[in-house]
Amino acid sequence: MGGPVEPAARKERLDRFLFFARAIKSRTLAQKFIEAGSVRINSEPTQRSDYKVGAGDVLTMSLHNRITVWRIIDPGTRRGPASEAQGLYEDLSPPPLPKAELSPYDAAIAPRDEGAGRPTKKERRETDRLRGTQDER
Repeated sequence: MGGPVEPAARKERLDRFLFFARAIKSRTLAQKFIEAGSVRINSEPTQRSDYKVGAGDVLTMSLHNRITVWRIIDPGTRRGPASEAQGLYEDLSPPPLPKAELSPYDAAIAPRDEGAGRPTKKERRETDRLRGTQDER
């Protein structure tokens, strides 16, 4: 006959939370992502997709080629709209690096000198014309 009993803090599987929070498209992909060692929970690496996470846990992930840090506010109960998913966590991620600090390997299209690389069809025809080896078509 004590006072009111507080319910235990609800926890959710890590793969389900990532799916609910719309970090990963499917639970299967979330499981593979976790098993690849791309997630840390409270600074501890894990490869268990069934690890239980709840409010207050901090996830550190290598997601979309950058480090993402989330503090879980609510583990969620379903995969709802994006606005609902954004309410499940607080984003503590560091800002992305400015483009000047990125390595040349991170660039989507590497710079190329003029004339370098495979010749275009027009350039091949001009080369053939200079050599005198044109195809008679």
